[in-house]
Amino acid sequence: MLGISVVLLLVLLGLVGTLLTSPEMRRTGAYPVRLPPGQGTLLGTDSLGRNIAIQLSEAILKSLQVGLLAAALGTFFGALIGFASGYFGKLVDAVLRVLIDVFLSVPSLVFLILIASLVKGVGVQAIALIIGMFAWASPARQSRAQVLSLKERGFVQIARLSGMSGLEIVFLELMPNMFQWLGANFVNAFLAAVLAEAGLSLLGLGPQRDMTLGMMIYWALSYGAILQNLWWWWLLPVLTLMCLFLSLYLIHLGLDEVSNPRLAAQA
Repeated sequence: MLGISVVLLLVLLGLVGTLLTSPEMRRTGAYPVRLPPGQGTLLGTDSLGRNIAIQLSEAILKSLQVGLLAAALGTFFGALIGFASGYFGKLVDAVLRVLIDVFLSVPSLVFLILIASLVKGVGVQAIALIIGMFAWASPARQSRAQVLSLKERGFVQIARLSGMSGLEIVFLELMPNMFQWLGANFVNAFLAAVLAEAGLSLLGLGPQRDMTLGMMIYWALSYGAILQNLWWWWLLPVLTLMCLFLSLYLIHLGLDEVSNPRLAAQA
């Protein structure tokens, strides 16, 4: 609940900041340069005359959008592939297991950097798609292991005897029993996607035309904010990222305890 409260607070701040600002207020040079917090602006301005508070409100929503899209793609396709591999077995399992192992064995960060550097004019949706391409293998492996256990349970045997097809059993019998686990995995993938976007942005491979928390830090470092002692330019997005990571981690821990009865009993 604490993690969810922090995330909702960040979303609320982002929405309020976005709704209360006009396009003219987001332009470069709209404010005096290098103003510290409190002197005419709430959180100060950067070297290009942009309002840090306005940038931060936009960056929070864009970073959350990257995490949401990448985590949704990775969790959905990972669960679908893992369910198919674990339930149908035989040749289907052999082929999909090799595919999963290949994606797990390759250094995803290297391929993320390579693909992001080759794609020109990458935006928020594109960077989320690139990250999501490598986010499905881990949930696929874990969901496959869960399905291998669940498919031997009595309710699955009864579903087979009742005439349900394999796909019906997967979607109507197996998937509802794994909603809690899928929720915990989704939050974990969300956290990893936001971190991956921030890492790519720091390397200059993020969405150059959009403002994310990673891109805020990138622009601050590019214009020497640390050397010029413009601490509010780089420190505020760093603190926001830390709050976002901590809140998502708390949500992941809570969902993990709910989805794992043994952890819930110990708690």
